[in-house]
Amino acid sequence: MRALKIAATGMDAQQMRVEVISNNIANMSTTGYKSRRADFADLHYQQTASPGALSSRTGTTLATGVQLGLGVRAASVSMLLEQGSIERTSQDFDFALEGNGFFQIELPSGETGYTRDGSFKLNGEGLLVTSEGFAIADQITVPEDARRISANADGEVYAYFDGEPGGRLIGSLTIAGFTNEKGLEAMGDNLFRETGASGPPLIGEPGRDGLARVRQGYLEQSTVDVVTEIADLIEAQRGYEMNSKVISAADQMLGATVQIR
Repeated sequence: MRALKIAATGMDAQQMRVEVISNNIANMSTTGYKSRRADFADLHYQQTASPGALSSRTGTTLATGVQLGLGVRAASVSMLLEQGSIERTSQDFDFALEGNGFFQIELPSGETGYTRDGSFKLNGEGLLVTSEGFAIADQITVPEDARRISANADGEVYAYFDGEPGGRLIGSLTIAGFTNEKGLEAMGDNLFRETGASGPPLIGEPGRDGLARVRQGYLEQSTVDVVTEIADLIEAQRGYEMNSKVISAADQMLGATVQIR
């Protein structure tokens, strides 16, 4: 009885949907997090009688045929590329991106990671680094005697010193854009890596060529809408229960068949 296998694929699909929703809710306070959505597709169909096939010697054809579906499968789990709300922190080393693009991060493996999380810190050498201690690819070093730093919307970073009326340019932030941001591979720690699906990074200055502008003293918040996630969670739970009832009904039908004498 195919209904058992079909309902089982439905339960697997709803379970996966719940896992995606739970990850979204868990990251509702994660800086720069983009909510995910599970997408599904129907499986192959058993063509018992194909539409358009001849149904008689006189040339009559079937209008619809008999096509039996075999269930559902996961098609993708994709990011929803929405701009998160910008929250003021007033911290010199916090940076938010307004628009498309990512900060570039140097990873210990030598490859470049990409992130929307601009909550940077200073290490012992004065380098701007992530919370995990990975240096930003622009290699911006803040002098020890600097009173404060500021960055304009174009990514230029200035340090201010006692006795100097103006700021001193110490570096510039560059932004990496991608043709298909949904094709990036999530690595954890708010980092992504380039893949063949994302295409190569397009490096440029903030605010140019469609790239994001930089806002210092702000952080981009998660795009998770808790109300929507809870509604989707209830819907997924109901879908799982309905598929389980199909399995129970199919099992009872099989039991009735076995008891026939």
